[in-house]
Amino acid sequence: MNSNQIRSAERALSVGTWLIVGGAMLFSILTVTPLMEKHTPEGWKWTAPILPLVVDAAVVIVVRLDAVLARLGGHGGRWPIALRWMTGCMTLALNVADSALRKELVGVAVHAVAPLLLIVTAETGLAYRQAITAALTAQEARQKAEHAEREQAATERREAAERRDREEREHAAQLVREQREHEALLAREQTAREEAARREERERGEARERAERETRERRDREREQQQVERERLEREATACRAAELREREQRERREHAVRQERAERERAALLAAGPAAEKQEEELARATARAAFEAGLSVRAAAELTGWSIGWISSRYQELRDNSATRTLEGAHQ
Repeated sequence: MNSNQIRSAERALSVGTWLIVGGAMLFSILTVTPLMEKHTPEGWKWTAPILPLVVDAAVVIVVRLDAVLARLGGHGGRWPIALRWMTGCMTLALNVADSALRKELVGVAVHAVAPLLLIVTAETGLAYRQAITAALTAQEARQKAEHAEREQAATERREAAERRDREEREHAAQLVREQREHEALLAREQTAREEAARREERERGEARERAERETRERRDREREQQQVERERLEREATACRAAELREREQRERREHAVRQERAERERAALLAAGPAAEKQEEELARATARAAFEAGLSVRAAAELTGWSIGWISSRYQELRDNSATRTLEGAHQ
């Protein structure tokens, strides 16, 4: 059985013990309280449950501390034994007292079951816990011994591996020394060959540099000529673009002047029509309102020219002012 199984059995023992203790306490309180009420003066009957609670509290203390001491492998001496048997006998006496006073043997036997079961469970649980603690201690000792043996075996294997590694390193070092000597000989021979090759390469390099320098100088001259030609072409292209730009600006100014003159004539025609006899078409009314706005006429004057309401004209004036402000912002950004 492993340590997990032993601890599981210990938990089962603890749960069972506390179930028995709890049941016995509840049974004792329900049984002893009526007896105490019969033997308590009037006005003090409310104290009847105190005595069974005190006795049962002592039982709880005994069971709990016995479990702790057994888990730690300790022993409390004679006083815990005396307390355990004293509380058990008190519980037994209190539970059977009422039936005994009435000389009911069956009642005595029935009410003795829970206290006797509590006494025997406390003693048996203590014995079980001591046995479980001993088993756990022995198992931990075996595990420590096995762990020590494994560590010893691992140490021996590690030492053997270190010896093999040391021998392999020494053999490898010897091979390395021999290899280095051989490589040094080859290196000297290689150095001599490389020196001869470097001299030849240096001579070829000098000839190549002379050829590259001549080629580079020729390319530089060609690039300078190309640069001069490119700058001349760029100047001519710049002059052509400037002439085209001036011509386009002049054309745009003429077109703008024509459009401005046409707009002035149309605005003058719309404003010269005088007050409208009836409400104009919406498109014509919008054109008239725009002409009045550009001419700086008041809202009332524009309303008379179009035949539309002052509110409608005010809305058109606001739209025109907003559009004018938007164009001004766009021009500023550009």
